Amino acid sequence: MNFDPMYQPYAGNRFCITANHGMVATGSAPAAAAGLSILQKGGNAIDAAVATAAALTVCEPTANGLGADAFAIICYNNQLYGLNASGYSPYDISLDKMSSYQQMPVHGWAPVMVPGAVKGWGELVKRFGKLTLKEDLAPAIDYAENGYAAGPMLAYMWNKAASRFQQLFKGRHEFDPWFDTFTKNSKAPQFGDLVILKDHAKTLRMIAETNTDAFYHGEIADKIEAQSIRDGGYLRKKDLEDYQVTWVDPVSVNYHVYDVFELPPNGQGITALMALNILNQFHFDHRDVNSIHTMIEAMKIAFADGLDAITDPQEMKQDYREFLKEDYGIHNAKRIDPDHASIYTKQTPAKSGTVYLATADKDGNMVSFIQSNYMGFGSGIVIEGTGIALQNRGADFSLNKKDANVLSPHKRSYHTIIPGFLCKDGKPLGPFGVMGGYMQPQGHVQLLMNMIDFHLNPQMALDAPRWQWTRENKILLEPEFDNATAQALLRKGHDIQIATERTPFGRGQCILRKGNGVLIGATESRTDGNIACW
Repeated sequence: MNFDPMYQPYAGNRFCITANHGMVATGSAPAAAAGLSILQKGGNAIDAAVATAAALTVCEPTANGLGADAFAIICYNNQLYGLNASGYSPYDISLDKMSSYQQMPVHGWAPVMVPGAVKGWGELVKRFGKLTLKEDLAPAIDYAENGYAAGPMLAYMWNKAASRFQQLFKGRHEFDPWFDTFTKNSKAPQFGDLVILKDHAKTLRMIAETNTDAFYHGEIADKIEAQSIRDGGYLRKKDLEDYQVTWVDPVSVNYHVYDVFELPPNGQGITALMALNILNQFHFDHRDVNSIHTMIEAMKIAFADGLDAITDPQEMKQDYREFLKEDYGIHNAKRIDPDHASIYTKQTPAKSGTVYLATADKDGNMVSFIQSNYMGFGSGIVIEGTGIALQNRGADFSLNKKDANVLSPHKRSYHTIIPGFLCKDGKPLGPFGVMGGYMQPQGHVQLLMNMIDFHLNPQMALDAPRWQWTRENKILLEPEFDNATAQALLRKGHDIQIATERTPFGRGQCILRKGNGVLIGATESRTDGNIACW
């Protein structure tokens, strides 16, 4: 049978999924199955989240890996906790050492920061898990060692990255390990190919058996340092040894009677909350041009303030809580011209890749978890013989001394990846997220408004055509976006461009818990997404 797995001429007609024992929603069917297997083994939602996250490093290496960062909002015994497992810049890097660059490099060792995800897995299991880290990582080790089949979106993104890396890096020795690890005879896996990552399996096993110590203190840390020194990088073993995750309190705004929770900076979750704070001053009942125009303008204002202020919270010049006060929303709502688009910032957000997952168990525990190598495969640096692809989060640092997010040693950068959580009347409803760089807060706002204001069920709220602000007055619309609305936005001064594919618009998941304990899950067609439940 001959067919194109990426050809989708018709709109999806899927329904929400329901279950009562447990649920895992993510962009990879094998990874969702890994989380479900842990729930069925007696693990809780936290164990399932760690198992799924580890499996995603194997089953979706195009967007995350063992060198990734992570953030999570955990609902445990009806209490919300926040995990910041993003890394710091190396002690050895500085503005002076980057003086030959106009802006931070995107690839190579320069943008590499301490990977936080692996440490985050260990801390989650230690604080909330019912099983051991070794048990939780077993499914991921099995996939890496014995293989899994490449899905259509995974194969598409992998081939796209391989083609780009061939043009950028072929012949540059520091990138040879990437080609050795992620291509075979310089070719990426095709749809339906069996993928086996033996080095990845070996590293996961070492992480599991040492409760992450091998990664941050032992043999793996030694290998990272040795390769960094060899290739002129800045990351050292001391950076890894000194790394600790940060436990934080999620922050929220009440939007039209629902409490929306995000994590505080250095993530951009407050950008979504800032936009909702502005939109709180309006009433919406259907998706018409006026509502979408207002949403876009509020998002642009929020981004202007967020891009200017967000960085390592220890170095923020402004108190982010000021952005969440009602006065901020009222003031900025008045700035929106109902008839004309306005420019609020000249900054241009970058593109990136991320994975998101949501889990829930029968006891009411739930996790909103996001993990990323940032720009696709990240820096392009892979540690030889380990399968570890290092993130390039440092690419977001500014080299302008006057900017809040200016590069300095041992500093967390502005971070795009954000998990979300929804509550009402003090009761947790569930986790949600939309992966995809600077699309993420825009996706959060659109998903939430689709459910809260436009009364769409979670599946339709995810599948609804999206818009994306890209810079100034430029708005990218999905191919399926209503043409009459697009024309009306154009008349209001928006610089409209219709995308040729859906990949720039994020990939989301959502789980909501009803009062009777029944779980409602949704995943979308922009990914190889799957809901595993029982």
